[in-house]
Amino acid sequence: MNFIIRMGIPEMEDLWNSLCNKLEKGTLKGNDKTLLKKLTKVLNFLQKNPQYPRLRTHEIKKLSKRYGIRVWQSYLENNTPAAGRLFWVYGPDRKDITIIGIEPHPEDKKDGYEKIRLSSL
Repeated sequence: MNFIIRMGIPEMEDLWNSLCNKLEKGTLKGNDKTLLKKLTKVLNFLQKNPQYPRLRTHEIKKLSKRYGIRVWQSYLENNTPAAGRLFWVYGPDRKDITIIGIEPHPEDKKDGYEKIRLSSL
């Protein structure tokens, strides 16, 4: 079963639209280009199978408790300083996955998951 990938509002939707607009205009460079490449690759895996082993998907119980919905974390990258993590939830519809955050690995920060702020569905 393939999932429909949605972007959380407003932050993730704004980020995605910004990256896509820069790509269309030919102004996508540097970190933005790298981010879009990694994000596109991970979203393709996530769409087909959220539990794909390479993603190392797992629930973040602290965030699930804080937001009142099961929040999942998947690897955006690995083996790099402050490796990026993708935060997402199932929904709002049955076959939907909504991306609600991209952050450096929270354990690289002093306060861990406490400082993470996520987009809305």
